[in-house]
Amino acid sequence: MRIDAGRKGQAMVGLLACLAMFAGDVRADLPELTQRDRLRVCADGNNLPFTNEAGEGFENRIAELLADDLGLPLEYVWAPQVMGFVRNTLELRLCDVMIGVAAGYGFVQNTNDYYRSIYSLAVPADTDLDVSSLDDEALKGRRIGVVSETPPLVPLRRVGARVEGYALQTDTRARTPAREAIEDVAAGRTDGAVLWGPIAGYYAARQTPPLKVVPLVDDSTDARLDYRITMGVRQGEPYWKDTLNDFIDRRQDEINAILVDYDVPLLDRHGQLIQPFAASGGRDEK
Repeated sequence: MRIDAGRKGQAMVGLLACLAMFAGDVRADLPELTQRDRLRVCADGNNLPFTNEAGEGFENRIAELLADDLGLPLEYVWAPQVMGFVRNTLELRLCDVMIGVAAGYGFVQNTNDYYRSIYSLAVPADTDLDVSSLDDEALKGRRIGVVSETPPLVPLRRVGARVEGYALQTDTRARTPAREAIEDVAAGRTDGAVLWGPIAGYYAARQTPPLKVVPLVDDSTDARLDYRITMGVRQGEPYWKDTLNDFIDRRQDEINAILVDYDVPLLDRHGQLIQPFAASGGRDEK
């Protein structure tokens, strides 16, 4: 069962953030919970393909799988995933887990990773632009969309692409720049877009006609394009982290099935594409 605690959670985020300013650190050395009566998830309410308040994202589905596994009702605390998100949600103990966090993210304690993906090029299906590395000379002079301050930006500029930038930090209640980047490709305003794989795969498959997605697995630049994704919990909660690691280990096949359903390009431990994405090239060939 999913409990929608959006309004209450958003109000509490603001209230406790103010209290923290005037009454000291509300996080101060509280003991780890050993029993839970609900699964409280920190999430952005308008951040597809990851989460939204309608429960349509793949992290929503993974949260539902986790809640079912734990035998707990599912509750969300919604807040825009911008600067201060962790501080104003997880650290204030309004919620207990973030479902998707890059490994090594310093503001949380990471679980084991449950998927690995890579930045990908989204292009029209009939394009002559067919590259799998950001130093390919075929990119020179092409108008390529990229989210500002993300790893593909510098290599694209270096190779001579005409970069169309999209905002990194934005209130997702107002706009979704990565989706706009895909829509610009579909409309012919740009020649392609290089985006984080889950975003590229999801939105490219939902254009008419679908765009082709090329995971940049052959990239030979110095940009880091692939990342392992974990769940994020507060520091000092080893029991909770172990509980989540156990869930990931036991339910990995079901998690993978959810990710494939959302057209996420998945890599194995050796950085190679996992089927069926590598075979299909996208939803239109499934």
